[in-house]
Amino acid sequence: MRIILDEKRSLCAEMQREAYSGTISELMRDNTNIVILDADLATPININQVMSKYPERSFNCGIAEANMIGISAGLSLTGKIPFAHTFAVFASRRACDQIFISACYGNTNVKIIGSDPGIGSAYNGGTHMPFEDMGILRSFPEITLLEPCDFTMTKDLTRQLAALPGVHYLRLYRKNSVNIYAEGSLFEIGKSICVRDGCDVTIISSGIMVNEALRAAEILALEGISARVLDMFTWKPLDSYAIELAAEQTGCIVTAENHNVISGLGSAVSDVLTAGNAVPLEKVGVWDEFGEVGPEDWLKKRFSLCDTDIAAAARKAINRKLTK
Repeated sequence: MRIILDEKRSLCAEMQREAYSGTISELMRDNTNIVILDADLATPININQVMSKYPERSFNCGIAEANMIGISAGLSLTGKIPFAHTFAVFASRRACDQIFISACYGNTNVKIIGSDPGIGSAYNGGTHMPFEDMGILRSFPEITLLEPCDFTMTKDLTRQLAALPGVHYLRLYRKNSVNIYAEGSLFEIGKSICVRDGCDVTIISSGIMVNEALRAAEILALEGISARVLDMFTWKPLDSYAIELAAEQTGCIVTAENHNVISGLGSAVSDVLTAGNAVPLEKVGVWDEFGEVGPEDWLKKRFSLCDTDIAAAARKAINRKLTK
């Protein structure tokens, strides 16, 4: 692991989908066993040119996501390394059984890319807004769950997946994201990253919520509150050690996720805490609701996923700690 923080945290000029498509193109150039599959969404994920460049290793399966996973599993058994993409809502709910049986139970080597998670679906609305994808897949044995937060992390994790055996789910935010890490950073799957240290409360987040957590920590700092921020980009296997250490050293925890709090990151962290040091835990996320149509900034406010919401949860967690 080699982490270089981007202190400016500026909006990346390139979307995360460019990080994925560019890395996939490089990987396919160097490894002829890598194949890509898509469910008629090559344009949204920006792999049209990649598919044209390697037509014999590119498959548009049409709007048939379950079939795409079955094909991926079959290709894996012949020695290929399939990367299968569709929107996260279809990669989880629609292809659920095929991921469980053909991929996980079949002990295959399949990489599933679920894009537009949570409020990232924006104007596609409630039918296309997955607040439950990680929760569904977290209950499956033999699967690794990842949610990168920026361009640099997406590139590195995509590169790693090509070399790692097993079933992996990459929860990919396609659009612009804030740079959290500088170019050249390397990440260890299964290990969280402390992007800001603190001693009063720990905020655990992933994906687009990492930047919101850092902004919340800056709000709290103005009040004299020291907040630690962990990027828990691997949901499974979870970094239990970092959670236990945070509980011991800061005494309370807030989780922040672009996901339903039921079965999400907060639930995963709660499992660790209840088995050990059960410190106060506050959850920021979607509270058992369907998605809605709208721009991302409005949706963040609608579902209380803003920095101010995280800061409020941190104050509540600290008050609970002090009155225990």
